Amino acid sequence: MTNPVIAGFHPDPSVCRVGEDYYLACSSFEYFPGVPIFHSRDLVHWTQIGNALDRPSQLDLPAGTASSGGIYAPTLRHHDGRFWLITTNVSGGGNLLVTATDPAGPWSEPIPLPGVLGIDPDIAWDDDGACWCTFAGVSQVRIDPHTGQCLGEPRRIWSGTPGAKAPEAPHLYRIGDFWYLLLAEGGTERGHAVSIARGPSPAGPFEPCPRNPILTHRGTDRPIQNTGHADLVQAPDGSWWMVLLGVRPHGGTPGWHVLGRETFLTPLRWVDGWPVPGDVSLCAPEPPWPLTAAAAEPVRDDFDLADLHPRWISLRVRTPEHCTTGDRPGWLTLRARGGSLDDLDVTFVGRRQQDRYCGVRTAIDASGGRGGLAVRLDERHHYAIEIADGEARVLARIGPLRTVVTARAVPDGPVVLGIDTGPFEGTHDSRSGPDSVSLGLARPDGSLDALATLDGRYLSTEVAGGFTGRVIGMYAEHGTVHFDWFDYRPTPPRG
Repeated sequence: MTNPVIAGFHPDPSVCRVGEDYYLACSSFEYFPGVPIFHSRDLVHWTQIGNALDRPSQLDLPAGTASSGGIYAPTLRHHDGRFWLITTNVSGGGNLLVTATDPAGPWSEPIPLPGVLGIDPDIAWDDDGACWCTFAGVSQVRIDPHTGQCLGEPRRIWSGTPGAKAPEAPHLYRIGDFWYLLLAEGGTERGHAVSIARGPSPAGPFEPCPRNPILTHRGTDRPIQNTGHADLVQAPDGSWWMVLLGVRPHGGTPGWHVLGRETFLTPLRWVDGWPVPGDVSLCAPEPPWPLTAAAAEPVRDDFDLADLHPRWISLRVRTPEHCTTGDRPGWLTLRARGGSLDDLDVTFVGRRQQDRYCGVRTAIDASGGRGGLAVRLDERHHYAIEIADGEARVLARIGPLRTVVTARAVPDGPVVLGIDTGPFEGTHDSRSGPDSVSLGLARPDGSLDALATLDGRYLSTEVAGGFTGRVIGMYAEHGTVHFDWFDYRPTPPRG
């Protein structure tokens, strides 16, 4: 088995099983649609089947929503014949709950939870049908999941290891004779960890595991770091498994991760009534059942369908006026809203970078405006190649600095833009970056005529901060720009 099981910017996984099917949700932050939903038959191969928050009425991300704002840490559960998803919109509306009979959608309009004031809410039902909401801190309150009203006052129940910061991501389970309370602590950086406690009822009192934290990679040289924010699921054969987030840093010191926090899988065994996670490694033992490979995703999207695949995400909002496949058959049309990649209101459609090394190509017709292809971490950290007025320009934004790296004349009509990520190009020492990002024009054979090759560390979380990862996509910052197709391919290391 290869970890991560869901690569790229897919953090804060929450998982549930219905029969022989597994479903998983992740955080989405400032991107729309929100909360990607995945399906698997074996816990190893996952296919995105939708997004839980895919309508403006469900997901309000105001124009001023900061990067790494928006939607935090969902919990996905199945109860009484329905799927329930509870999450936090930190940029507008607070905690909310949506339901569905089909996890692919449609999901209901949100039920607000005004009395739940923390992030990372969890939802669980006891044997009497009472619904318990536990949230970061770690506090808990009973709720009516149909109305969103609190049935009592929130109370603190456990805060993890004394002195550990950021007790968050709680999940509550009834397993055997105990109620178990799983949480993340230590912050979502290198000190991240998973701890657990148990008690006789959903409200405790909770006894911490004597071996806490039950999982952490802090202080190690393992290739997977920042391990935490876990959820548990039991397979039909009775075995237990843990999904969790982690990162894969590369380069010198301190190590830079560029793909964001990803979803990993590890087996779990029980010793003296406490869970013991297995080794979280890049190559892990396969589960003891036949694996069902997901259908391979097509390399190219020709934009022939009326609706975009759920993997495509935009910044804060996506409207037909600014993003459509209906204006020019077989093309994606983007209309600028007035902003550039440096601004909050840019028109952008992209997909998560899921491979350390990849090649991206897109055919663009910018005769009616200005736009291009970008690899983005946030408004202050992105690289782009754009077309306007018969010229291709490579742009770099690093913190407060924005520069035109190079420019070249291009012929009239559509051209093919490209971005390749590859091994770090430069002196290899303790300061080596994680990768290099090349931007340019595609030759007829598809290879890249690079106009510039830039250090990838400046598009990493360790430099930019925040909770997201790289997203590669198309944008329009003036007028109307058309894209004929978009091609994403993993590539092996060069050399």
